[in-house]
Formats: sequence, C-alpha cells, structure tokens
Amino acid sequence: MMHRRSTNLGFATAGLLMFGLLGWLVSLVPVDDGAREWTESLNPGGWMAWTFPTALFFWVIAALLLAFTWLAIRFPETPRRGVLGIWTTRGDRLFISLLGSAFINLAWLGLGGAPAWGGLLASLIYAAAVFRWV
Repeated sequence: MMHRRSTNLGFATAGLLMFGLLGWLVSLVPVDDGAREWTESLNPGGWMAWTFPTALFFWVIAALLLAFTWLAIRFPETPRRGVLGIWTTRGDRLFISLLGSAFINLAWLGLGGAPAWGGLLASLIYAAAVFRWV
C-alpha cells in the first residue's frame, strides 16, 4: 500500500512540474501590442529558433511518456494481438502512432503544404485506429 502511495505521489509531483513547465513556456511567448505572438522565437537571437509550437510538441511527447509510464505501473496489461498480427502493448501502440503520425505530417506538408491542421487531424484519426485495432 505504501509503495502505491509513494508512486502516485511521485507521478503527481512530476505532473505538477510538467504543468509548471508549460506555464513557463507560455510566459516566454513574446507579446506585441497586448497579443501573444505564438509563432515568434522564444529566444530571440539564440542559436536555435525555438517557437511555442515546437516546444509544445516536445512537451506533449514528454507528457505522453509520463502518462503511459504511470498507466503501465498502475494498470499493467498483457500484450494483445491486433490486425498486424504482432503482439503490442500500450507503449508499442503509442510508438507506432507517433512514428506513423510523423510520416503522415511529412506527407501532408510535402504534398499539400500549409496549413498543417489537416495532417494533424489525419494523425489523430490514425492514432485512434492504431489504439483500437493494432
């Protein structure tokens, strides 16, 4: 019982740190005439043009890894066999979803160009299908 409580406390602390990090990232977004410039550099003059959408992408990946780690500890699962004929767990399906989504978004940008909302929507549908049937 004590092990579960300390594990949940650790993940709750990590979750609070993640939300604190998200708040910090939002605070770094430049403001021009009272409006946030979401696609401007978070570090003007820096060696890499980090924008909020780029930082948010990596934040979401870290949050997913944290959430899936907590799920694996709290609710262990046995692998299941899906339409691909391979045994997968939640983590495997997350990896397949992320990898496929990267290719979907690259294809969307290469064939259709901006805006990338269509690629994001296609990726979400693909991820839902992977988690349901793979």
